[in-house]
Amino acid sequence: AGAAIEALAWGERGRPGLLLLHGGMAHARWWAHVAPLIARTHRVASLSWSGMGGSDWRAAYSVEIYVEEALAVAEWAGLFDAGPPVVAAHSFGAAAGARLAHLHGQRLAGVAILDSGAAPPSLKAFARRSFPGGRTYASLEAALARFRLAPEQPVENLFIADMIARHSLREVEGQWRWRFDPGFFTHMERWDSWAAIADPACALAFVYGEFSHIATSEVIARQRAQAPAGTPFIELPQAHHHLMIDQPLALVAVLRTLCAQWTGVG
Repeated sequence: AGAAIEALAWGERGRPGLLLLHGGMAHARWWAHVAPLIARTHRVASLSWSGMGGSDWRAAYSVEIYVEEALAVAEWAGLFDAGPPVVAAHSFGAAAGARLAHLHGQRLAGVAILDSGAAPPSLKAFARRSFPGGRTYASLEAALARFRLAPEQPVENLFIADMIARHSLREVEGQWRWRFDPGFFTHMERWDSWAAIADPACALAFVYGEFSHIATSEVIARQRAQAPAGTPFIELPQAHHHLMIDQPLALVAVLRTLCAQWTGVG
């Protein structure tokens, strides 16, 4: 409500739905190389959160607003047409994913939390360190040279990172800028997903990278203690935080398996 939201969809309507939620300062096309592989059997959609990608910016942001955006895109894409859909939420996007499971889980088949930790202790400090927005560059090449993942990590699949980086930029009056609101974390309400993890109204699963600096062993231990008994925890070998860049095919296999388990179609 009150903002135009960028959304993408793959696959035929009428198939079981899968909604893909991206992380902080990312955009809908972080899933562009993954979604078509799952769309062979599912109707898949992704969105850019307000303040990110091609979506409008807001004066203030909150997890509650993002829950509304996710549901609106799921309705727009027809993800409920074949029954309750699956949600897969990466990193910061898992704040909305966990809240969806808690508040709207009766409408969902399950929620997969992908390599997510707790909220940063200081949003403003985290933002200054990780997302120094507002910068402009004289050329696309100069901007691409400055593209970094947050947190930084080794990248072997450079062609995927390059695709994501190119869709992370926009040209404004001959200058290139990042496609996110540089004041986002200043205007984002603090959030706590732990309570939502403990009381979901649908199935949950946690997927994390073997070498992640976000979903650390301490975070995973706390999530295991908080989540309902029997919740699966799945480690992706040789993956860091950005699972869809590091091990996209393994991630597709995991998501297909969870969809098959939760919706009966894989």
